Amino acid sequence: MTDAVREITYRDAVREAIREALLADPRVFLMGEDVGRYGGCYAVTKGLLDEFGPERIRDTPLSESAFVGAGIGAALGGMRPIVEIMTVNFSLLALDQIVNNAATIRHMSGGQFAVPLVIRMATGAGRQLAAQHSHSLEGWYAHIPGLKVVTPATLEDARFMLAAALSDPNPVLIFEHVMLYNRSGVLPPDPRPVDIQSATVRRAGQHLTLITYGGTLFKTLDAAEALAKEGIEAEVIDLRVLRPLDAEVPIPYPHHLEEAALPQPAAIVAAAKATMGG
Repeated sequence: MTDAVREITYRDAVREAIREALLADPRVFLMGEDVGRYGGCYAVTKGLLDEFGPERIRDTPLSESAFVGAGIGAALGGMRPIVEIMTVNFSLLALDQIVNNAATIRHMSGGQFAVPLVIRMATGAGRQLAAQHSHSLEGWYAHIPGLKVVTPATLEDARFMLAAALSDPNPVLIFEHVMLYNRSGVLPPDPRPVDIQSATVRRAGQHLTLITYGGTLFKTLDAAEALAKEGIEAEVIDLRVLRPLDAEVPIPYPHHLEEAALPQPAAIVAAAKATMGG
């Protein structure tokens, strides 16, 4: 908790969140490419190696499958790893670990094993990094049962979502838009805890609703301001949490549960009749 309103960048808000987590829990450690001596590709982790040492801030080889897999193993072993993937396109090299292991282990073990893993990734375009490094793949991951996918856009979310993510027994993917790192603003003196369960209204409006998340939030707020000058009051909703949005689950093995998890004709008919008011 801070004593007064203060100016801070999104980058520094993320760094403060990581530092707070490292100080609060000896099980927490950070690992990824260039997170230590270099201070992170976007300078988010600058200075943390000097403060916490190489046991807590671990530079990894250039092998996403290896260090994401190591993070899963560490989480299963009782640690609270924060894995940084430099940019989201590199996460494709660890899809097997993320989708087939982290997302499914708790379900397939009947809840006996949890995977309290946090994976941070830089996402989005706007820095002229071309087709190789401008992906926005959070929508892909939002379709994977067993994962939680969050997209902090505001300083408050960047600063306080990490604590909620680390306390979750499920793997949480945090997507940080590259165009937000330099954005600055003020943190309130008495910030409230940020959940990773729900969307939030960023602007009230009565004529239409604009739904957004991540790097497009502030563009959408600017658009709403322009609309207001023309007499159109737009509500702006920041999704923040792309998953879970519904009750999808990893497909179960027993036949009756598999049937229940998949759309069936009777359920489709019932939904259609409900839509028609029947």
